[in-house]
Amino acid sequence: MNPINLSRQINAAIVNVSGRQRMLTQRTACLALQWICATDPQQSASLQQELHQAIDLLERSHLGLLHGDAQLNLPGSPSEAVLALYFEPPTQLHHLIYTYINNVRALLRLPEAQRSIEQPILQEILTTANNDLLTALDCVVHQYEKESDIEQATIADQLVYLYQSSLSAAETAQQQAKQLEEILIDLHQTQTQLLQAEKMSGLGQLVAGIAHEINNPVNFIHGNLTHVSQYTKDLLALIELYERSASTTEIQVHRDEIDFEFLKADLPEVLNSMRSGTDRVRQLVLSLRNFSRLDEAELKDVDLHEGLESTLLILRHRCKPVMHWPGIQIQRHYADLPAVICNPGRINQVFMNLLSNALDALEEHGRQRPELYSEQSPPTIAIHTAVQHDRVIIRICDNGPGIPEAVQTRVFDPFFTTKPIGQGTGLGLSICYQIIDSHQGQLSCHSVLGQGTEFRIELPITGSLIQPITPDGRLSGGSTTLATKISNSFPLAGSSWIPSTDLTGNSAIVSPSSQRNSPLNWERTNSLNIAS
Repeated sequence: MNPINLSRQINAAIVNVSGRQRMLTQRTACLALQWICATDPQQSASLQQELHQAIDLLERSHLGLLHGDAQLNLPGSPSEAVLALYFEPPTQLHHLIYTYINNVRALLRLPEAQRSIEQPILQEILTTANNDLLTALDCVVHQYEKESDIEQATIADQLVYLYQSSLSAAETAQQQAKQLEEILIDLHQTQTQLLQAEKMSGLGQLVAGIAHEINNPVNFIHGNLTHVSQYTKDLLALIELYERSASTTEIQVHRDEIDFEFLKADLPEVLNSMRSGTDRVRQLVLSLRNFSRLDEAELKDVDLHEGLESTLLILRHRCKPVMHWPGIQIQRHYADLPAVICNPGRINQVFMNLLSNALDALEEHGRQRPELYSEQSPPTIAIHTAVQHDRVIIRICDNGPGIPEAVQTRVFDPFFTTKPIGQGTGLGLSICYQIIDSHQGQLSCHSVLGQGTEFRIELPITGSLIQPITPDGRLSGGSTTLATKISNSFPLAGSSWIPSTDLTGNSAIVSPSSQRNSPLNWERTNSLNIAS
């Protein structure tokens, strides 16, 4: 038993023995004498009832001290020394009390004719109450007080021990806190490095895509500069002939030499094609300017198709055919989506990561088993969008190798990756999961080994962030945005078939969302190949 609780029990017993038991013995003796002397029948009956109650309470209090009584706040379970005073000579308090109780009850049973001051039972009650019982109760109180002193000393020793232990524990805790602080600093530095690696990985994909897209129009413009320069020199020479009033024959000879009619027709076409190339570069530069969307609000109405298309634009170079590689086909099954309230940069980051992972899986699968893919059966990524009640659904599916069931349960775990060392930090999908979760959405993975993988995103149409995404890119909020915005937004119409343009600028028709549930049912119709 806890020493403090034991001390409280002893103190409660002292109060009851020295207070209640003394009071009840004296009260019962006084009531017995008053009852014997009462002449008024009504008063006699009242005193008799009080005497019954007093003697019953004395018995209950006595038993409560020995065995416990919660209502009387009596703990029971006295020590062996106290029990010896109750049951062993010379004190035998238990015998004394029950002899006293039995005498009082015997007195109450006497017929009225035998009730008098000289009644021997009454005299024994008065003598016991004033002598033997008081002496025995004093012995028990003395023993309780002795035990209380011992317990108080024990408590004091334990308090000293606890104080010394607390000092030692406080010192140990300080040392552990210091060690923990050092560990946290190391972890934070490691986390920062890993997040930086993840940012650089995404930035590398972005730079590769933008560089590839800029390189083609720039090379075209640079190649045409030679022709434009020559055309300009020929035209300036012709103008000079006119300025010095050369003969008609001389002018005609020069016109024939420079093939003026062809030059007149070709120069505007060259300039128009160069203008088209500069417009394309301008769009790419504009997308870079809006790279992190720092000038936009945290939450805004967003066209998710625009985010998907801008991400595909960055990744287009990875979809083109190369030698025996047929290229990756992109199928779009877009529904008529409403604007979604979200953080566009963060959502585009999710698109970038999921599409990049799908491309990685298809490329690796194609390298390992090139016989699986051909121009008739190309590696494919299908993007489905739909509206279900108050949420939008985006499904990104591929016909790659699939993910083993044991791995599926861990794909969203931080630092888990199946890529070779140096090719993945294991943070991409974890960050994606946190971004979607912070938008009160859901990100899930379904895969069939050997058939393909589907990542499913659910977002509320009227969304809000349940936790702020910190700008320093820690795990609680994700890393730097890895998506861009192109100036021409993806057009939407109310009709069932939506006219649009593919990533090469050619006219195309985009089919609405098919109502298929399986991510592995590949539809060849109405698909767009961004590798063209």
